Amino acid sequence: MAEQLDQTEAGPADAAADGASGEQGATAARLRSFIERVERLEEEKAELMADIREIYAEAKSDGFDVKTMRQIVRLRRQETHERHEQEALLDTYKAALGMM
Repeated sequence: MAEQLDQTEAGPADAAADGASGEQGATAARLRSFIERVERLEEEKAELMADIREIYAEAKSDGFDVKTMRQIVRLRRQETHERHEQEALLDTYKAALGMM
């Protein structure tokens, strides 16, 4: 850390002399690349989320229950054995509470 501070205080000419400026530039460019890629993906994600909202709105206007649809989508993402374990645990809890 102290070496970085010394290079910053020494000025750009001194930093360029030892090659640190080139390395810092390459590191900054790589960081910028990562940030820009994430930003592009965030924009795409926002567009996809808007599309998904439109689909749910359309389904709702056709009389489907959106909350139930979301549950089905969530269940379909799960592995079969995970879903069965969750359902068994839910049944156990419901039975313990006299809900079955």
